[in-house]
Amino acid sequence: MLKRALLFVVGIMLLGCGPKTWVKNQNWGNALGTTYSIIYLADGELDYQQEIDSVFQVLNQSMSTYIPTSDISKINEGDSTIVVDDMFKEVFDISTQVHEASNGYFDPTVGVLANAWGFGPGKQITLDSLKVDSLLGYVGWEKVRINKDHTITKAHPAIRFDFNAVAKGYAIDRLGALLDAKGIDNYLVEVGGEVLAKGTNLVSGKEWTVGIDDPQVETGRQLKRIVTLKDEAMASSGNYRKFRVDPETGEKYVHTIDPKTGYTKNSNVLASSVVAKTCAVADAFATSFMAMDLEKSKAILKDHDELEAYIIYLDKDGKTQEFFTPGFEALVKQ
Repeated sequence: MLKRALLFVVGIMLLGCGPKTWVKNQNWGNALGTTYSIIYLADGELDYQQEIDSVFQVLNQSMSTYIPTSDISKINEGDSTIVVDDMFKEVFDISTQVHEASNGYFDPTVGVLANAWGFGPGKQITLDSLKVDSLLGYVGWEKVRINKDHTITKAHPAIRFDFNAVAKGYAIDRLGALLDAKGIDNYLVEVGGEVLAKGTNLVSGKEWTVGIDDPQVETGRQLKRIVTLKDEAMASSGNYRKFRVDPETGEKYVHTIDPKTGYTKNSNVLASSVVAKTCAVADAFATSFMAMDLEKSKAILKDHDELEAYIIYLDKDGKTQEFFTPGFEALVKQ
């Protein structure tokens, strides 16, 4: 009888050791002026849409320059009594970190210039060298600070914050933190092309794979590279979609603004992609590399081995070239 009982228990144990079935749960929609897709794997059906909407709502109320009643909009209009939330402070601190690491090429106080060039919520104006020089007086990360009571001090009321080059990446990090808190170990969060991957795609049995757009295809989409990610984030920046053409002169103005000169940056760098542990950091550096020359980007990457990057550029003969850090090249699917 004892032998039969042991065999029965062993049989039950073996039945319970079969392959685990994973369910692919997905939420998608529109937020932050773009689209999002969130895939998370679990052993059953889940729906975190309400929690996801809440993350976007809180972020918008804190940092959207397109919502007049948001904290950042009120601060931009000169309200020095606003007490910002912890998320605003985190983004402020990340901005300080990347501003210093990029030698000032990442600067979220370019808001007044973004408006003037027609890439912000404010009024676009006709610019000449005198006006650009004048507006540069309201740009500079050293001209703002966050106080112990979480209020913001600006050296001049006209200084305007614009966190668009870091807030989307930060939103992805917050969505990842939400899934982490829910005990989800395998997910892929994508907002407007920026991504955060954790674990693997257990449904397919493969690593998470994401595509990088070809910056020289202006209509439709064509992938330039496909990379695999695990427990890391990737953000891309380029001037191939965000630009405007002056209807009178036909001149093309890109959305990347050089905070040192005040002008939009038409350079030989076409696009940059950065892999980092957090999407906010990847997002900020990807934007920085669009504002600086390639050699300066290479120098920064040499000093920051926590970053991997892929930069598409034109050489002196106008031919398309690609630069990879070794770590990024290892992620590319051949």
